[in-house]
Amino acid sequence: MSSTSLRAVEITPDNVRTAVKVEVREDQNAFVAPVVFSLAEAYASRETAWPRLILDGDRPVAFIMANFDPDEKEPDHRCGIWRLNVAAGEQGKGYGRFAVQAVLDEARRRGQRRVTVSWVPGEGSPEEFYLKLGFRKTGKVDGDELVGELFLD
Repeated sequence: MSSTSLRAVEITPDNVRTAVKVEVREDQNAFVAPVVFSLAEAYASRETAWPRLILDGDRPVAFIMANFDPDEKEPDHRCGIWRLNVAAGEQGKGYGRFAVQAVLDEARRRGQRRVTVSWVPGEGSPEEFYLKLGFRKTGKVDGDELVGELFLD
């Protein structure tokens, strides 16, 4: 992986078929929805959703979707990561970290100071990944997911 070859690109008619081919390991399906579901949700929330395909050169390696809705009544839903899917054969190479950083950069660009993420707890969950990136548990539960937060400088 070369940091100069990594890009977070908007989902377009030209790359949507590529994006939906990003699949996590089978044992991770309990923790994250497939990209095709995320894109349907993004379409339904097109005013606030921010879906991006992560490319290493021309190779798809991950998908991330955030939500930016500063008018949302629930503070935990104003600015947050909704999905992160790193392709099964591409995990552990820094692509997830790059994807999260892309969301943090976009949040800063939009003037946001707090980014949230939530995850289903359990063996194999992404909890440790997010905590290593600086998110901290809030103690809140949203549905069956724990909520984490990160404050931006």
